[in-house]
Amino acid sequence: MLRDHFHPPLSRRRPWHATHHAWATAIAADLNERLPDGWFAAPNVQFGIEIDVAGFEESETLAANRHESADPLRAVAYAPPPPAMTLEFPVETGVVEVEIFLEEEELRLAGAIELVSPANKDRREHRRAFLAKCETLLRRGIGVTIVDIVTTRRTNFHARLLKRFGVAAVAQPGELYACSYHPVSRDDRDELDVWEERLLIGTPLPVLPLPLLGGPTVPLNLNETYERACREQRIV
Repeated sequence: MLRDHFHPPLSRRRPWHATHHAWATAIAADLNERLPDGWFAAPNVQFGIEIDVAGFEESETLAANRHESADPLRAVAYAPPPPAMTLEFPVETGVVEVEIFLEEEELRLAGAIELVSPANKDRREHRRAFLAKCETLLRRGIGVTIVDIVTTRRTNFHARLLKRFGVAAVAQPGELYACSYHPVSRDDRDELDVWEERLLIGTPLPVLPLPLLGGPTVPLNLNETYERACREQRIV
């Protein structure tokens, strides 16, 4: 049964991000038991963005030994010119996803499962970045599933995504939902198949189709993998 991980009492006992991390890992493990040879699923979890270039002080002797024959001009710190412009650039944060790849000469992304996090909803820039990512994947023909169990913020990415594709009014599946999207060409037309499931606290999660680019459609068992994640987190 789906729990509310974002309000007491559970939010005080277990951090939501631990459950999301465990759930993404459980989904990847389950898919790897179902996918045919040449395909594999891998979790990708990133909370926040930190890019750090660290500099370390060395002893004068080590530094002198290494640089005694070096060109002194190369040791001068580079000062870049002022940028031509500085723009606001939304960067997606709170990434919790499972990516499905096809192993060819190079890995090819064929499907993505996005578990919505509170950070995806907390600011307009983050909401725009999340939607842009999902739209980009779909425009490339990659199957996408969005699962939203966040109860503290009401943004409905499913409705906003369909609005981007020209659907003015959509019967929203609810505040909590799981939806799959499959870009497909039929009779010289590019179409988008959509599956919608409403999620409710206290009820089981559904099984959704997960279409893969250039490959099969596999079942995504949300309830089985979710319960596995809860057991591993000792959530009863």
